[in-house]
Amino acid sequence: MASMAEIKTLRQRSGAGILDCKKALGESNGDLEAALDWLRTKGIASAAKKASRIASEGLVESYIHANGKIGVLLEVNCETDFVALNDGFKGFVRDLCMHIAAAAPEYVSREEVPEDEIEKERAVQLARTIEEGKPEHIAAKIVEGRMNKWFADVCLLEQKYVKDDEKTIEQVVQDTVATIGENIKVRRFSRYVLGEGLEKRSDDFAAEVAAQAGV
Repeated sequence: MASMAEIKTLRQRSGAGILDCKKALGESNGDLEAALDWLRTKGIASAAKKASRIASEGLVESYIHANGKIGVLLEVNCETDFVALNDGFKGFVRDLCMHIAAAAPEYVSREEVPEDEIEKERAVQLARTIEEGKPEHIAAKIVEGRMNKWFADVCLLEQKYVKDDEKTIEQVVQDTVATIGENIKVRRFSRYVLGEGLEKRSDDFAAEVAAQAGV
């Protein structure tokens, strides 16, 4: 299995996403140059080259779901306003909004996850692994695997696309880059759930209020 250091090196050289780098290294038995060739063969590296180009245009899209109980505000950047006004790009951004509403990611990518939150989750997974009585020599690998699953839950780009679970959002972005010929960057989003964080009234309290009101 490829180490995080190997994945990081390949990502820096290719500009490809974490999951694609991991897969490329797996397909090439850890050979970095072969992994680069694999990415180029799949067209991923060519899409990644566009990632260095400035994307300062784009759209801020909003989406309201479930009778107004869930809302999403999303910014996706591209290189030109011509593409920003393209129906294909608009549809892509709209689909991302719907995905965010359904899948509830917390961050765009794992690079955005605060280090203290990562360490907290790692400690939880390590304690869980020890509690399960797993051998010490494989505990680190188990924890790393569970951390990757956690990142895939909380990071938008690593989530499985709700409209096609054979692809991650990162792969969908790369496919769209290849189609429109411009760099695309999912910059930021906010997801709102009606009443989130507010204390819900208990049935007893609601009944008491109704009684006082003479209902």
